Amino acid sequence: MSTEALLLRLHPDDDVAVARVALAAGAQLGEAGLTARDAVPAGHKLALRAIAAGQDVRKYGQVIGQATRDIAAGEHVHVHNLDIGPLALAHTDGRDYRPAAAAEHQAQFQGYVRADGRVGTRNYVLVLSSVNCSATVCKAIERHYGGSALAAWPGVDGVVAVTHGTGCGMASSGEGFELLRRTLRGYAVHPNVGGVLVIGLGCEVNQVQGLAQDLPLPAERLRVLGIQDAGGTREAIQQGIEQVAELLAVAARDVRSTVSARHLVVGLQCGGSDGYSGISANPALGAAVDLLVQQGGTAILSETPEIYGAEHLLTARAARPDVAERLRERIRWWEAYTAQHGGDMNNNPSPGNKAGGITTILEKSLGAVAKGGQTGLMEVLAYAERPSTPGLVFMDTPGYDPVSATGQVAGGANLICFTTGRGSTYGCKPTPSLKIATHTAIFQRMALDMDFNAGGVNDGDCSVAEAGRALFELMLATASGRATLSEENDLGHNEFVPWQLGAVM
Repeated sequence: MSTEALLLRLHPDDDVAVARVALAAGAQLGEAGLTARDAVPAGHKLALRAIAAGQDVRKYGQVIGQATRDIAAGEHVHVHNLDIGPLALAHTDGRDYRPAAAAEHQAQFQGYVRADGRVGTRNYVLVLSSVNCSATVCKAIERHYGGSALAAWPGVDGVVAVTHGTGCGMASSGEGFELLRRTLRGYAVHPNVGGVLVIGLGCEVNQVQGLAQDLPLPAERLRVLGIQDAGGTREAIQQGIEQVAELLAVAARDVRSTVSARHLVVGLQCGGSDGYSGISANPALGAAVDLLVQQGGTAILSETPEIYGAEHLLTARAARPDVAERLRERIRWWEAYTAQHGGDMNNNPSPGNKAGGITTILEKSLGAVAKGGQTGLMEVLAYAERPSTPGLVFMDTPGYDPVSATGQVAGGANLICFTTGRGSTYGCKPTPSLKIATHTAIFQRMALDMDFNAGGVNDGDCSVAEAGRALFELMLATASGRATLSEENDLGHNEFVPWQLGAVM
């Protein structure tokens, strides 16, 4: 590798560059005689010029924080000399909004067309708990249908227990209760679900009958069971096994057919991010999202705490002023929420993020928003709310990946695209999860978990646009039934984690 290729400079105005590989102290960097003053790990930042204490530091052409002391050219820039500093963003609502151009060629995939017109990429039967008290029964029914037990229903991908830690000890009305109900109902009517059995205990706040009421499902695809009414745990398990068999017989009749790519609803996730995330995997996913939106599809960007400091880039793409203001309102809510609990928004970068080269939440957010591509921001959704318009939409969720992805799936995401630099192994059922590696080393080291290598962008082997095109084709193949590695590893049984708001009583 030539010395010119040792650094990744992302914008002409940047004060820092990213080390493409680990740099030894004293390394000659081939950029105006620049020498590394310290050892700099791969993916970390190095100062391109002298930076005075208190001066803004730029990466991606945007401010990622302020120098906490004088920084010399060639010095490693990280938590020891960079912090968030005061935040002053200039919002230009709608300035960069452009309607998405229609695709020249119609992309297609093989999916399951449901009664409401939505299309599934998988065909599961769910066993859904209304309350934690019924979780054990749900899991027992799931175990009964593990392995070869599904052989009699070859058209079904599996039986999945959707369990959680709440449903009682909570107010019977208000934001927390309605959020849980909306999340559970979103899973029950998900297009990847061919049938659902809802199980409660009988005395919980989140009553089964109220949860199942008015679900827009054909009667043959919905069953309801109460443990107390059934006569106890063992009786409920046996009755549940029998009811799931009935649902499996119905779901097994479902077949795939050719549909337009406009039926894809993709949840965008990043977890275990590193210094390469905003350079390779996230921009590549953004390029794939732009192709999806041109096809009339939908992409859900989320994790509100992880767009903090970069929200002005999204409001500039807002389709309407109210969309931009809705996003700012959610940012203000999060500022107040974290302050109420004694935290601040810069608490977000995890130890793994920092080890991978990310220093501040501003830097993390600027890389994270790249997953959303360049098209207009059409809508801002509440947690677990279904999009009402195609295109790029934003869903208000926490940054914690399982909670965020749970909201996206409840909102109808029939595919998850998950970028990672540290090596997240997140799986998801009933929605397949594609793992996208930010650099070649992690793709090779975790070859049985990573579905796509975006590291070629860092290596100079492909452009962001080329990586995005290849990823879009993989998305279509996955939607058509190609198994993800998380599916081959049978991951995704424990990742239903609804956002819990309100008092636990």
